[in-house]
Amino acid sequence: MNRKKTTIVVIVCLFVIGIFVNSAFAFKIGAVFSVTGRASFLGDPEKKTAEMIAEQINKAGGINGKKLELIVYDDEGDATKCNLAVKKLITKDKVCAIIGPSLSGLSLAVIPLAEKYKTPLISCAASYKIVYNEKTKKPYRWVFKTPQSDSMAVEAIYSHLKKRGISKIAIMSVTTGFGASGRSELIRLAAAYGMQIVADEKYGPKDTDMTAQLTKIKGKAPQAIINWSIGPTQVVVLRNWRDLGMASIPFYQSHGFGSRKNIELAAGAAEGVFCPLGAVNVAELLPEDHPQKKVTMQYLKNYKAKYNEPVSSFGGHAWDALHLVAGALKQFGCDKSKIRYYIENTRNFIGQHGIFNFSKDDHNGLTKQAFQMVVVKNGDWALAD
Repeated sequence: MNRKKTTIVVIVCLFVIGIFVNSAFAFKIGAVFSVTGRASFLGDPEKKTAEMIAEQINKAGGINGKKLELIVYDDEGDATKCNLAVKKLITKDKVCAIIGPSLSGLSLAVIPLAEKYKTPLISCAASYKIVYNEKTKKPYRWVFKTPQSDSMAVEAIYSHLKKRGISKIAIMSVTTGFGASGRSELIRLAAAYGMQIVADEKYGPKDTDMTAQLTKIKGKAPQAIINWSIGPTQVVVLRNWRDLGMASIPFYQSHGFGSRKNIELAAGAAEGVFCPLGAVNVAELLPEDHPQKKVTMQYLKNYKAKYNEPVSSFGGHAWDALHLVAGALKQFGCDKSKIRYYIENTRNFIGQHGIFNFSKDDHNGLTKQAFQMVVVKNGDWALAD
């Protein structure tokens, strides 16, 4: 073999050895977020948060001496791309676990993959159906999630309405997985809280005017309106509500409203609007003895310093998910069965969205107490009475 060929062989061998060494000394974690597209307001802060945490972990020496390799794919809010990304993470990238997706519909779509390949998946979406198999009446074995469920958000809203003596309500919802799940819970739990639903209106995720739906609602004279959507539609509906002179009717948004960017986009129309949010959104307003004060304030400080923008509910979901996986890796390494076992048996984990207590019967680990009822006041969040 001549010198040139020998050099090429040596280079190739060193490259292969390098790949082996890097994979052997790194824990691979997958993430699928809607970084661009219709749900970028969810996926962008999730991606930024996950990358920030991975960077912090690696700067501190990694996990048990190994680097954390975060592999992020953008599903663009598309179910087909999301499925392909999750399958690639499992079969090609050989990740230990996956965090995400950002959307309820997409999370529901990839459950079969997580279950088939026995890979822990911690969703950053809200629907209770993500962790609850309605056929078996049990949680999916390999799937968990960090956002408070829509059922918890409904309970928080209904509890607040009841406290205010309100019982005659109108509901609005977007025709997506998130909207449909929220609507079903609003209807299912109404009787238990003494709520009478006098109007039930829907709209599409790309609709740009809800005047017709709100006009119908106005004719029913409800004592309050509850809207269930994410993205631009939840801002449009507020502007229409305000323009129709309906501001005297209290307006409630779902926990999907949890970003200050929504307040900004509403351009004043969100003033006085209520929504249930996690502690992460109101870290500075929490009392000093609040159990989540320390972690929420630290996240707020770090995120603002790195990205020069406010935190949101959505980045907080990624914070909780990645820290749960990191804890499992520290305890058991890249053993998928043991990672699943670790998360399912996690108790008193203080996160951005609550104090998590998972179990074999509960793969969300939160209750409605994980919410703070918040109101928009002077263009920012304030704790509601």
